[in-house]
Amino acid sequence: MNLPTSPPPEKTDRYHHGDLRAALLDAAVVLLAERGIAGLSLRDCARRVGVSHAAPYRHFASKEALLAALASQGFGWLYAAGVAAMAPHTDPVARLDAYGHAYVRFALAHPHHFRLMFASECDRGAPAASDKAAESAYVLLRDAAAAVNGGRGDPDLAAVSYWSRPHGLAMLLLDGRIAPERLGSDQALTQVIQAALGDDRPAPPGTGPDEPASAAQSYDG
Repeated sequence: MNLPTSPPPEKTDRYHHGDLRAALLDAAVVLLAERGIAGLSLRDCARRVGVSHAAPYRHFASKEALLAALASQGFGWLYAAGVAAMAPHTDPVARLDAYGHAYVRFALAHPHHFRLMFASECDRGAPAASDKAAESAYVLLRDAAAAVNGGRGDPDLAAVSYWSRPHGLAMLLLDGRIAPERLGSDQALTQVIQAALGDDRPAPPGTGPDEPASAAQSYDG
C-alpha cells in the first residue's frame, strides 16, 4: 500500500517580518561604499542579502524609495546623537557646541549615510517637511541656535548660520582636506571641531567618543 507522501514544506523567507527591510538597508550601505549612488540597485541589494529580485519591492517601490529610507535613517541617528550630546547641558551656548561636536562625529561615523542625506538624489538641502526624521533633526538645531540668540531674529537664519560650520568641517574631513597630522588623536579632533565652531572655550563635556555624543556610533561598516 502506497501511503500518500507529505507535501514538501513551503519555502519560507529566511527573514522574519521587518528583518528584510533592515537587511536591505544594511546591504545598500555596503553597496554605496563600493559603487556610489549611481551603482546601487534593488536587484544588487537582493542578491547581497540572498533573496529573490522581487523581494525588495515588498518594502521599497523603487531605488529612490530605498535611498530616501537610508537618508531618513541617517537623520534619525543624527537627531538621537544631538539629543544625547545636548542632554547634560543647560547653557544654550554649551548645548549648541555639544550639538556641533556630535554633528561632526556623526558624519565621520556614518560617512555614506551623511553624504546621502544631503545628496541631490534625495532632494534634501533643507529637510522636506514630509520627512519627519529630517525635520526633527533640523528643528533640534534650529531651536538650539535660536536659544543662543535669546529668541531674537529669524530662527531659520540662525540655524543656517551655525549649521554651515559643523557641516562644512564634516565635508572637509570626509573629503580628506584636513591634514592627517591634525587628526592624530581624539583630542586633536576635538580641538579641530572646537576651532571650526568659532569658540576658544574648552569643549563642553560629553563631546568625546566615550561620552553621550557617541550615540553616533558607526553603522556604515
